[in-house]
Amino acid sequence: MTTHQVPHPPIVTRDQWLGKRKKLLAHEKELTRRYDRVNAERRRLPMVKIKKNYMFECPGGEQSLKDLFEGRRQLVVYHFMFDPSWEKGCPGCTAYANAIGDLSMLNECDTTFVMVSRAPLSKLEAYKERQGWSFPWVSSFGSDFNYDFHVTNDEKVAPVEYNYRSKAELEANKVPNAIAGEEHGLSVFFRLGDDVFHTYSTYGRGTEALIDSRALLDVTPYGRQQDFEDSPPGWPQRPTYG
Repeated sequence: MTTHQVPHPPIVTRDQWLGKRKKLLAHEKELTRRYDRVNAERRRLPMVKIKKNYMFECPGGEQSLKDLFEGRRQLVVYHFMFDPSWEKGCPGCTAYANAIGDLSMLNECDTTFVMVSRAPLSKLEAYKERQGWSFPWVSSFGSDFNYDFHVTNDEKVAPVEYNYRSKAELEANKVPNAIAGEEHGLSVFFRLGDDVFHTYSTYGRGTEALIDSRALLDVTPYGRQQDFEDSPPGWPQRPTYG
């Protein structure tokens, strides 16, 4: 294939390119401002108290949902698709985990990240070692956790729901792989003393960009903790850098 046969953007002069680029820049800034407004709206979501005593199988022994916070205020849970009968995790969830960057900023912002799957801990530990991951990964096997947060669908256990759609809505929209079995998602929890609250969950493509500290903090009640203009009064703030 010659150069002229390769598909490519139109070739223009520098001045023509600059005009188009400035127009795109205006749209990019508009998108950023819209993103900031949505984040501010998310931080103002109400929260629901968790009444069940969910227990998880962890490397150090059984732990409660509150224990997973590791003493911090906020907890981000990635619902990794790994059915107990599978020998390896979902390829899409594996790609997500492989793309996760440095999450040290989360701890600095009073936030803990953990992955949760229904497969037994022994399978999770073996797969985690194989992939070379260092973040916490615990098993919800034997609990209602996956069913209650709609990342495992089984009509014998609970009504089918995924991404805030009922079974009828999912079927009407021809959504694949969500009627039965494992699905992925991300949930956020907030702790007040010994009480734990559910603040947010997202599913499907809503998790795609949540792979670094800033993006993950954006889906928590406290946000990046440096949004001085649109955070509710009293929200924790940390200094901006640079």
